Amino acid sequence: MKTVHESGKRKRAIARATLKPGTGRLKVNKMDIDYYEPKLARMRIKEPLLLAKEIASKVDISVNVSGGGSMGQADAARLAIGRALSNHRPELKKMFLDYDRQLLVADVRRKEVSKPNSRGQARAKRQKSYR
Repeated sequence: MKTVHESGKRKRAIARATLKPGTGRLKVNKMDIDYYEPKLARMRIKEPLLLAKEIASKVDISVNVSGGGSMGQADAARLAIGRALSNHRPELKKMFLDYDRQLLVADVRRKEVSKPNSRGQARAKRQKSYR
């Protein structure tokens, strides 16, 4: 079995996952997943592993995540792990797509650029008074 490298993006966060033969350990930024906070992010990252339990117990996954916020990083890591597992075992692809398309396909939405005269928000403009 060979090593698999995959990446995932969500908003400004970028995650790179490395999958290799092992005993089922998952590390995010060199930290064991059991100590990763917040709990909701930890649960989201574990989702693809729960769907593919028998395969996840035979591989070690290491994820490096940078940029963005905590939930953006969690979704980027989830995408990278899902892609790595489906690359390793192609039969998982259909199961992942049926469960949640975001496990294999990146969410391309980004923050809208702020326009002139908008004071921080992308679309809200300053009110004009003519009378």
